[in-house]
Amino acid sequence: MGRYFLRRLLIAIPSLLGISLVLFAVLALAPGDPFEELATNPNVPAEVRANLRAQFGLDDPVAIRYVRWFTAMTKGDWGFSFVSRVDVDQLILQRLPTTLLVIGSSQLLALLIALPIGVYAATRPYSLFDQIANTFAFIGFSLPTFFTGILFILIFSITLDWLPFIYRADISATGWHWYWEHFKQALMPVAVLGLFQGASWTRYVRSAVLDVIRLDYVTTARSKGLGEITVVVKHVVRNALIPVVTLVALQMPAIFGGAIVTEQIFRVPGIGSLLISSILANDTPVIMAVTFVFSCLVILFNLLADVLYGWLDPRISYR
Repeated sequence: MGRYFLRRLLIAIPSLLGISLVLFAVLALAPGDPFEELATNPNVPAEVRANLRAQFGLDDPVAIRYVRWFTAMTKGDWGFSFVSRVDVDQLILQRLPTTLLVIGSSQLLALLIALPIGVYAATRPYSLFDQIANTFAFIGFSLPTFFTGILFILIFSITLDWLPFIYRADISATGWHWYWEHFKQALMPVAVLGLFQGASWTRYVRSAVLDVIRLDYVTTARSKGLGEITVVVKHVVRNALIPVVTLVALQMPAIFGGAIVTEQIFRVPGIGSLLISSILANDTPVIMAVTFVFSCLVILFNLLADVLYGWLDPRISYR
């Protein structure tokens, strides 16, 4: 398994190179200038603007700028933010844990919703429970996250005054009260993302379990006298999770996209809000670094999905 994992990492390197090249070329050729405010400021002399552009190499060809950026990135230098006046890697490290916490908790919530409901609905197809689950699943993934987020704010923050609708990183509380405040302010963004993904995954889990539960080996397991719970958990669910794992891995870009919108709604100081503010300010080094980090996370989750295949299905060997 170690050799397989290492080989998959080596295969991911050309993918990351291609992604970084496309991202850098698109951002370099996009309209806008990070020093646009300086250009319109009469108090800044023209030679100062020219010296700044020469210092950051903005007038060099795109290929030279890309090689310079990639070489510096491999050495740990991810650039300098034109707006925040700090290193880009410092900005990302400050905000990435919050984003991973929100996304990780929401995906765990989605799995806790999708697996039991999808499996139970598949074992009782077309029953009342199955119809209710399908109805709520259709409603859940039909509503966009920005609508659900605003609805949650109106209900739980404004009407009931239970939860704060602005995520604060500077909570002054200590001890268990500090954890409780963080839990309360993270509850709504995690619920918005988790319910959206959970509704979508419930349909896929139900469909995957229905495909497996009708196979001959499941009938053979029942004929041997195994209990229904053992048959479902040991022989059905484990094999049905293989396409679900594929779905989760392929949906990671959409999950990060939904997290960006959700962070904007609840003012979560994560990497998504950093990306939006950098786009508005035309802060190219930060935009490039954040999008590249998103790409790395997507490839990482796809790699984890490949590893999980062998654990779920013993017929798959790591070669």
